[in-house]
Amino acid sequence: MTTWPIFRGPGATVWAPETVTADPYNAQTPSAALAEPVTPVGALFVRDHFGIPRTAPRRWRLRLCGAVAEPFDIGYDELLTMERREFDLVMECAGNGRSQMSPRPPGLPWGQRAVGCAHFAGVPFQRLATRARIDRAAVEIVFAGADSGTVHGRRAAFERSLPLAVALHPDTLLATHMNGEPLAPEHGAPVRLVVPGWYAVADVKWLVEARAVREPFDGVFQAEEYVYRASRGTPDDPVTTVRVKSFITTPEPDSAVRRGHETPVRGRAWSGGGVPVRRVEVRAVYGDVDGVSGEDGTGGEGPSGDEEWHDAVLEPPSGPYAWTGWSYRWTPRRPGPYRLLARATDEHGDVQPPRAPWNAGGYGCNPVASVEVVVV
Repeated sequence: MTTWPIFRGPGATVWAPETVTADPYNAQTPSAALAEPVTPVGALFVRDHFGIPRTAPRRWRLRLCGAVAEPFDIGYDELLTMERREFDLVMECAGNGRSQMSPRPPGLPWGQRAVGCAHFAGVPFQRLATRARIDRAAVEIVFAGADSGTVHGRRAAFERSLPLAVALHPDTLLATHMNGEPLAPEHGAPVRLVVPGWYAVADVKWLVEARAVREPFDGVFQAEEYVYRASRGTPDDPVTTVRVKSFITTPEPDSAVRRGHETPVRGRAWSGGGVPVRRVEVRAVYGDVDGVSGEDGTGGEGPSGDEEWHDAVLEPPSGPYAWTGWSYRWTPRRPGPYRLLARATDEHGDVQPPRAPWNAGGYGCNPVASVEVVVV
């Protein structure tokens, strides 16, 4: 039986992943860790389809092949000698929040904590692609992990493709380190792919092959899983860039808040593709909170008793792919139940919707964030 580490935060806070399934191991980030600007390594959520392959760095090789003029393979030690890039990056599972959808789609019953922000370092894939001399007719790069298993009745490796322009972006990394340490096995050691601004399904772990192809890839995790499939036979759109989103870290759900006292409301917000968050708004809904989405404009109570959304103060993010901290000072005027709501808007004008946009796979769930509290 595998024992997963427990990480201690400031003071007596204990951070340990919250197990969703034991075999294969999948776990959510604990609430306390999400309040940190950078999520501790051992607290970051884990998504695993088939079990965790373990390869010693000295045995690891990456094969570049397919539609290239000079196929080759590279080892871990040689990769470490190459110039690297590093940055903070929000990593979010495409199914994060699936349990909020109604009816709930099949798949892992994620809450809203299959997400985190970590500091990654690695070598741009572009540098290896240049050495391999990719064919001009190539349209995608297929990245394959060392993990495999049975899906839909047939054996398949975990493989995902990226359009050539995305694969060759200078910030698409062959990551070797997270938060200043070599990758842990559950996070893709020795080497994983990191694609800023895309859902984490693109960040292939335990990477062993990069294959240039002249036709769009149609593997099981590309064309059958991780697609936005509606209920009535509409065309399937692939899961790609992260949708604008926020969550509330303070106060915690079901907290008791004192009437007439200023209460800090804090959280995180992010969007995909390096698009910055430009606005976060907060609203307090008073009374019976069942079914309240924050869309109809009724029951909200601002600092003066009005019913409007109010702008939070944004903190500068640590980089173009990191999340944005935000805060709002709320003073409740009357006792009783409240629902605190938060919605983010990015630079493109995309706004969190009041309800989760439903799809058959439960992907891209980004409704207005909410936390229920009681004022006493």
